[in-house]
Amino acid sequence: MSISAIDIGTLVVSTPETCGGRPRIAGTRISIAQIAVWNKQGLSVEEILEEIPYLDLAQVYAALSYYHANRNEIEADLAAELAEYQLLESEHRAGNL
Repeated sequence: MSISAIDIGTLVVSTPETCGGRPRIAGTRISIAQIAVWNKQGLSVEEILEEIPYLDLAQVYAALSYYHANRNEIEADLAAELAEYQLLESEHRAGNL
């Protein structure tokens, strides 16, 4: 019986044309930031898998590993997304949208 090993470096990708170039789980549009946010909100890996059942354990752990290895980059992306959301919300409330 032959066992095929998976190169964990292939589980996270970043391409300019998908998700704004932000890192994501390969073959999906699930960003590393989304997995990190759920984990920071207290969801366990198993609970994240319940939210996105088509992912597997290795993909979620790869996302969390990538987040921890690149925390500053991911946190900067999250801060930029929050700032953009707040700007759009204030413009909407002011009737500018």
